[in-house]
Amino acid sequence: MIDKAAAKLKSDGWTILETTGFMHLVGPLWERKVDGHHEFALATQDKHHNRRGMVQGGVMMTFADRTCGMTARYVSGKEYMATVQLDTHFVEAGKIGDILISRPRVVRSTRSLIFMSTEVTVDDRCIVMANGVFKILKGPA
Repeated sequence: MIDKAAAKLKSDGWTILETTGFMHLVGPLWERKVDGHHEFALATQDKHHNRRGMVQGGVMMTFADRTCGMTARYVSGKEYMATVQLDTHFVEAGKIGDILISRPRVVRSTRSLIFMSTEVTVDDRCIVMANGVFKILKGPA
C-alpha cells in the first residue's frame, strides 16, 4: 500500500520533503507547487492509527501545523517561525491508507504575525479545517 501511494504521488508531480526529528517520524511528507501555491501530502500508514484503527487526530493536527508553518515561511521569506495558536476542527475521520492533502493559504500577514488557514482533504472531502497564527522569530532559539 505504501509503495502504491508513493508511486501515485510521484506520478502526480509530488516530491519528498527532507525532514528531521519528530516530523521524520510522522512522514514522509510530500510537496508540490501548483499555480504558484504550495501543496503538501501525507500518505497515511499503519503507524498513524489510533485505537479505533483510524488516523490519529494528533497526526492530522501535526500535518496542518507543519504545512501552514512551512507556507508562512515560504511566503514571508523568514526562516524562523513559532506556532502561537492552532484551531483545529475534525470534520470527518481519516482512514489508514488515505492520502491527506493540505493547501495552506495566508489570510493576513503583519510584521510579526502570519495568519494561516488550511483544509486537510482526502480526495475532494474535507476531513480537517485548521486556522493558525505564526510568530516570526529573529533566530533559531
